[in-house]
Amino acid sequence: MTRSASVHQAGPALATADAFRTIAELGGDLAFILDCATGTFVYLSPGVDDLLGYGLVDIEQQLAEGGDGPLSALCGGLPERLRRFAAGDGSRLRVTRAVEVRRPDGRTTPVEVISTLLADADGQPRSLAGLVRDLSARRARELEQKRFASMLNHEFRTPLSTIDGAIQRLEATATNADEPTRQRYRKIAVATDRLIGMLDDYLSPERMAALGRQRQPHAVAPRLLLEELVAQARVAGRPVSFDAAGLPAALRGEPAGLRLALKLMLENALRHTPAGSPLHVSGRRSGGGIELALRDEGPGVAPADQPHIFDKGYRGANAAATPGKGLGLYMARSVVEVHGGSLGMVTPASGGAEFRLWLPAQESAPDAAAKNLASSGTSSDNRAGNGDGHPTTMPGNT
Repeated sequence: MTRSASVHQAGPALATADAFRTIAELGGDLAFILDCATGTFVYLSPGVDDLLGYGLVDIEQQLAEGGDGPLSALCGGLPERLRRFAAGDGSRLRVTRAVEVRRPDGRTTPVEVISTLLADADGQPRSLAGLVRDLSARRARELEQKRFASMLNHEFRTPLSTIDGAIQRLEATATNADEPTRQRYRKIAVATDRLIGMLDDYLSPERMAALGRQRQPHAVAPRLLLEELVAQARVAGRPVSFDAAGLPAALRGEPAGLRLALKLMLENALRHTPAGSPLHVSGRRSGGGIELALRDEGPGVAPADQPHIFDKGYRGANAAATPGKGLGLYMARSVVEVHGGSLGMVTPASGGAEFRLWLPAQESAPDAAAKNLASSGTSSDNRAGNGDGHPTTMPGNT
């Protein structure tokens, strides 16, 4: 873009400047016009005191000093903009900045500063005109939107995750079910996966913060979870044995939630076992799912405490000398149960304690046929197609 094509012509007519100021201030913005030659304000909206806490004299003094004071962003970089403009660079003709202005009382005000160079008939920059827009209300609305979306995400995700875990268990145990029953299970699983995907696409906090980001994964590699757990334990100074042969490559689940559950299990083991004592991490297939286990060689859990260790706020007899609020194992079990799994503890014959996390394993993601099944002509949850285009009544339904 050439300079002559980009320049806003600023005539001397007072009516033009009046119109600019009036339009800006009707919208609640502050307007300013700065003389490029002298660095002084030709005009500054009278509401500047209310918004920024500084008067015209304060602002002009800071700009004249050329420092990095709290108001420098209002017209910051003007000498460089003028230099680049004189060299034929029009990229800084119009600039928009979002900054936090520190007020004299220590508070900050978020503002957006939009400024543009105005040139005369000869193409020489004479003035810098701009708006200062208070972003406080916009930030408050965005924060409220994120909170609302997060609340909806949580309220919908919890029952959906429960349904997801339940249908995985049904699929894992329905080896003798007839084909229409298995098809219905697949329809429920695919529909649940689609709903969880919609939450990630439209209601996740990440989505609200950055539109266009890819949906968050709803699959996890169990071996990778255990490898991360082993790495965390070794960072904490513990020798760790690791055995995870035969685990599926992936299963449905929320990675962040399952990582949190394992992390809480590890923190519990580190807190209640001697420093430097070994830990044993393992994973295997078990009962139509997978079992992820963490075993320690500590003093174990007293028999009287074992029925209560997953209770909210419960702290056992051996926890008196350690910090904590008795929430770690309770939170870990809650996360696992949302995934349709279970978390329990056993006492190995060799002593110590072993915590076992079980999850249903539906290994493969829904394929194209399953997705077509979910969106096929039969949409009722109580019926499935029998192959000839007619619905077939499911067992147990009348």
